[in-house]
Amino acid sequence: MDYFMGIDTGTFESKGVLVDQNFEVIAVSAHPHGMENPIPNHFEHDAEAVWWHDFCAISRDLLQQSGIDAKDIKAVGASALGADCLPVDEACRPLRKAILYGIDARATDEMEQLTELYGPEQIKAWYGRPLCSSDVMPKILWIKNKEPEVYAATHKFLTGSSYLTAKLTGRYTVDRFLGLSSFNPLYRRDGTPDEALCAPICRPDQLAEVLSTIDVAGRVTAEAAAETGLEEGTPVIVGTDDSGAEAISAGVLEPGDMMLQIGSSVYMFLCTDRLVNDDRIWREEFIIPGTFDISAGTNTAGTLTRWYRDQLFSDAVREAQSSGTNAYQLMLKGVEAVPPGSNGLITLPYFAGERTPINDPLAKGAIFGLTLEHTRAHLYKSALESVGYAINQHFRIFREHRVPMNKIMATGGGTKNPLWLQLIADITGETIRTPQNTIGASFGDAMMAAMGIHYFSDYGELTALVKEGPYYNPDSDRHRSYQTYQAIFDELYLATKDLAHRL
Repeated sequence: MDYFMGIDTGTFESKGVLVDQNFEVIAVSAHPHGMENPIPNHFEHDAEAVWWHDFCAISRDLLQQSGIDAKDIKAVGASALGADCLPVDEACRPLRKAILYGIDARATDEMEQLTELYGPEQIKAWYGRPLCSSDVMPKILWIKNKEPEVYAATHKFLTGSSYLTAKLTGRYTVDRFLGLSSFNPLYRRDGTPDEALCAPICRPDQLAEVLSTIDVAGRVTAEAAAETGLEEGTPVIVGTDDSGAEAISAGVLEPGDMMLQIGSSVYMFLCTDRLVNDDRIWREEFIIPGTFDISAGTNTAGTLTRWYRDQLFSDAVREAQSSGTNAYQLMLKGVEAVPPGSNGLITLPYFAGERTPINDPLAKGAIFGLTLEHTRAHLYKSALESVGYAINQHFRIFREHRVPMNKIMATGGGTKNPLWLQLIADITGETIRTPQNTIGASFGDAMMAAMGIHYFSDYGELTALVKEGPYYNPDSDRHRSYQTYQAIFDELYLATKDLAHRL
């Protein structure tokens, strides 16, 4: 029997899966970890202590659980947080903690500096929008400006998946999907570094080699084998970011397919047959050859519910510890009885600034409309609704551009909350589907690892591996009610934007 392994590193958890040649799940392993927020707008991971540690621990755990011989694992795929910036030395040792994806908004000065250098029209020609916190170029420039000693010692600037693949194989790669979008415009469209455009930012040799996501980057080295338990010589694909891998696992394989990833943040991919330019969202070539995508992301979803758990539901945490029941399930008591709109309560979920569609790292959270009649259940439902309103803002942009949304597949930890999924369906007016297999990105990594060694001939063959689970149809009455609250949500940010910036 042949086997494939996939391991994904997310914001608060790493997860791995081992599947057999029929793509039946043999073993699953997960390791929680923290995220550092040393000062406002700075979000970091210790790449060695979190990313590599988790990969090694999960790999060994999967082998121990399954009892299989590591020689029978035919290929490995890794994914990780997208658009991170990690400088490493020639031995692939991190020179500082990784600057995380768009949630980290430290490089606002560098974004202004680059916009002034190239001009807003050139920036828009490259990105289809202004620079934002999800772009790696300003993060590299931040290191160059603020930490020159780190910059001088940097051999390569990597993302999470680049780092893991390099640790496994010794080869510095980034997949075309992530490299050409997140590092734009430092690479030419053929994947080679653009020396002229690199000049103000970094040396061309400090960038990783661009390959296809499913290309075999190399084979597990003796050193990596000793740490992971994998067999030396096992093929390792280039890999990609967590959201791209999760989109593949959810069956986003042709135009009109969409993934709605509800994890620590919300991230969405809508596969398209063309590039769509809009200042409010992102676009790039997709993993599937010949296709493109619209992508977008909020800064909070699970991080917001985690904040509510830690700050307002300490009793649920204590009860969960004693009863074994999930704290988030206990937090839903009484929420279902709260009507749409939470009795006139609107939350702005910008507790960590916001990415799309407002692209405002200085945005602030707000709870508006409080009265003495409101309870904790109202507060929590309003928080869940706020994520639905933010999602709906994106859906309306997609409709403006007449881009089909034929199938919306929800993934991530948020799928464990049926009330939340129904609420999103009611707010957006769209049917929200879920996959039967909820493992997510690591399953997508295993799927693509199999493709990397030609176990499948094309992406279309992956369709049979994606089975649908429960789905949620919108209620027309609740949808009409939510349209009123959606309008207030939209206006509330505009009305408080200047005040939030003054804070």
